Amino acid sequence: MLSIFDLTALLLTLSALFGWINRRFVHMPHGIGLLVMGLVASLLLVLLDVAFPGQNLYGALSDVLRQIDFTDVVMNGMLAFLLFAGAMTLDLGALRDRAWPVATLALVGTVISTAVVGCAFWAVAQGVGLPVTLPWALVFGSLISPTDPVAVLATLKNVKVPLALEIEMQGEALFNDGVGIVLFTVLLGFAAGIGGEASGPAGIARLLVQEAGGGLLLGVVTGYVAYRAMRTIDDFPVEVLITLALVTGTYALAQKLHISGPLAVVAAGLLVGDRAPRDAMSERTQGYVSALWRRVGGGGMHRAFADTAAQLHI
Repeated sequence: MLSIFDLTALLLTLSALFGWINRRFVHMPHGIGLLVMGLVASLLLVLLDVAFPGQNLYGALSDVLRQIDFTDVVMNGMLAFLLFAGAMTLDLGALRDRAWPVATLALVGTVISTAVVGCAFWAVAQGVGLPVTLPWALVFGSLISPTDPVAVLATLKNVKVPLALEIEMQGEALFNDGVGIVLFTVLLGFAAGIGGEASGPAGIARLLVQEAGGGLLLGVVTGYVAYRAMRTIDDFPVEVLITLALVTGTYALAQKLHISGPLAVVAAGLLVGDRAPRDAMSERTQGYVSALWRRVGGGGMHRAFADTAAQLHI
């Protein structure tokens, strides 16, 4: 049985090795390159297992990977840091100027995507004889319609798009989580026949306020507290530590309060990223904080893609 440290060392070593190979020979975007090479490595392992069946290489590695709860690692670990890093680098002034397009994409776009994907999935299921009802097909649509912020942020780092479009895409990817959670909860209750508190318009509105509004409010409060604390000192190690505590503390508190943790850390990141560099950080502190969160954003995305490749392997 491998320890958590052993598993972490294994993933970091493979990520570093694949990253070096990609940078040295392949020259693909880092995140995509790690995903592709992880899949290639998995395929090679399967071929080796076929060629040398007595070694049971595939089964041994699969047993190791099954010890990792990838959902917990990504959703309750990496995601908070990735979203905060993305929010820290987003221009809040530009986001305000594009508020309506971002809100439309995050709200209306997610609803339309849920309906289109769900209906298409239901039609295909009926065509091939699968007993999938329309409500459950819509639940599936709500699961996959919210934009993956990790993929969006990684893509925007490697392509040139107009600034307005980049702000809209990045903002929508960061904010549509709350809409997706509400849609999923409502549709799941309807499909399962339990309804619950979100069975009517009033219940849906309450759920939206609780999940999305509560998450945003918590992020603003914790972000402001962190910003005020940073204003009172000029000590870059402590200020870096404050930003790390802000991410972990905000996300953990949001989970305890049953509100949107992703939206909470996005709101906190936007507030600190906009205000702190102006009047709460020295140039030296800005350099350290900016370098940390750029590295977290880049390295975390690469780890996420590598973890995805490993998960596809098993």
